[in-house]
Amino acid sequence: MNNNIARPVRYALLWCALLLVTAEAARTQPVADPNFDARVARPAFTKTHPKVLFDEAHFNFHTARARFKPFAELLTNDGYRITPNREKFSKASLEGYDILIIVSALGHASIVAPEAANPAFTEAECDVVRDWVRAGGSLLLVIDHEPTGAAAESLARRFGVQVSKKFTIDFSNYVREEGSGPGRLLFTRDNRLLGNHSITRGRNAPERVNRVVVYGGQSLLGPKGSRIFLRLSATARDLTALSELEKVPAGQEEKALSLGVSVAGRAHGIFFKFGQGRVVMTGEAGMFTAQLYGPKKLPFGGLSHPEADNRQLTLNIMHWLSGLL
Repeated sequence: MNNNIARPVRYALLWCALLLVTAEAARTQPVADPNFDARVARPAFTKTHPKVLFDEAHFNFHTARARFKPFAELLTNDGYRITPNREKFSKASLEGYDILIIVSALGHASIVAPEAANPAFTEAECDVVRDWVRAGGSLLLVIDHEPTGAAAESLARRFGVQVSKKFTIDFSNYVREEGSGPGRLLFTRDNRLLGNHSITRGRNAPERVNRVVVYGGQSLLGPKGSRIFLRLSATARDLTALSELEKVPAGQEEKALSLGVSVAGRAHGIFFKFGQGRVVMTGEAGMFTAQLYGPKKLPFGGLSHPEADNRQLTLNIMHWLSGLL
């Protein structure tokens, strides 16, 4: 048995069990880290302040007031002005905003309910958002592992993006640390999975991104002309569900390497221009926040990872969406 594989499989199975048991999942759901330091040494916007609409009207698992509060505070300290959205998207509701942020929208209030995979947006809403971006708006659409892929599929399709509606693992490119597993993906310049674009280069040397940690999610396939800043490797796999790992017999963890389907060449992060507007889509949400999980309140999330540049990546994405990059 390969011990390098056995340990991450055990952790992945534990995480799977927490997700599948409703009562336990409710008890162990991560919460925003109240001690996260969201200060920005040199804010990008001190005189003008881009207006950001943060969606909270579609059963979003992550909101600016709760699990994504560290993200929202970081953006605010960089000079953005964030307003929560609590109504269906319409031409009127989007008017006057520069950037729309949607994170982990769902079709039901409970993420473990079968209805959570229902479309989170009406067809009319999808059309409104598409037309708003085409006319010059900027969209950050953050999807995560199932069921959020199915819930956001219709909106992603409006921009030519395919979502896998699965769960991504990679036994060759993940963070080797206690409590980690093959879903805690690692993108670096050394493993050539981190793209060399304006979003990863920033405006100067201090804004250069070299290492990004991602917490599972699902794969994306962008439209022609889109660019990848988080590329999945030749060994990355998409599972229909983490429960697929339960099919691996004890002592034969190597078989996990053949599970699911290959997602080589697909992405966890893409960006592209759409008409007069701009779009960034990612296949995972945990990379953009700082959370605590479990009874011991262990740290979880890319913004607080001590060896990752997720904080700078977050700011760079927003700078690209707002036209600074």
